[in-house]
Amino acid sequence: MTPAVEIVGLVKDFHTSFRRTPLRAVDDVSLTIPAGEVYGLIGPNGSGKSTTMKALLGLVAPTAGRCSIFGKDSLKVDSRNDVGFLPENPYFYKHLSGRETLRFYGKLCGLGGKTLDERVKEMLALVDLEDASDRRIGGYSKGMLQRIGLAQALIQEPRLLILDEPTAGVDPIGSRQIRDLIFKLRERGITVFLCSHLLEQVQEVCDHVGIIFRGKLVKEGRLEDLIAIEDQTEIVLKDASPELVARIEELVRQEGGAEVVRTGKPRTTLERLFLREIR
Repeated sequence: MTPAVEIVGLVKDFHTSFRRTPLRAVDDVSLTIPAGEVYGLIGPNGSGKSTTMKALLGLVAPTAGRCSIFGKDSLKVDSRNDVGFLPENPYFYKHLSGRETLRFYGKLCGLGGKTLDERVKEMLALVDLEDASDRRIGGYSKGMLQRIGLAQALIQEPRLLILDEPTAGVDPIGSRQIRDLIFKLRERGITVFLCSHLLEQVQEVCDHVGIIFRGKLVKEGRLEDLIAIEDQTEIVLKDASPELVARIEELVRQEGGAEVVRTGKPRTTLERLFLREIR
């Protein structure tokens, strides 16, 4: 099956007036994203995430290597027919309403008539902005702007959605809404390529993860494999009495060759606690 994204030996150098030698932003990066999966590319600011994304979108030409989208060279215009893109800070015309914004982008993608009307209605429902569809974009919150951005990125029914820091500057509720949308998109079979430096958010939604640092892909693989601690085994008990826990610990001591690292209540995250308490 043709992968949604294939990046092979990508190198990108930038020439500046302040340096004699080119600045290497991406250094021999290779990765493959199977169709229908959510892939997270994570790394600190300046690590090469956005440059990799721009090369995939054909916005910058690689110094070396190649990028392809569903088997098509990303430098060719027709490769972008199957792609939706949401940048970190999308710009919209503030005087337009949410509905008018989606109609505008839909027309740019060649949609019209009843097809466009139905698609706009579907996207507003998907991102839960039906009640704010006739409100001017200038009055939207950051989270609402990101969601209308997702809607415009999906207006032409792409097979691949590329997101650059989709929850940056968004409050926990808005962030959760965006992540729920990513889950819905995966259920629809849409491939999502997500760039972020917010590790917990990536951990919640991604199937595969790549870690990029100083332009190099230093780690890559399935999320479950990457975060597993290989020399530890976890047992979670519900309603266990102190006596039962003590017996288990004694059994471990008697067997030898293993040790109890810790016991206690499993912990949630601050974000989950916050969302639970305000609902």
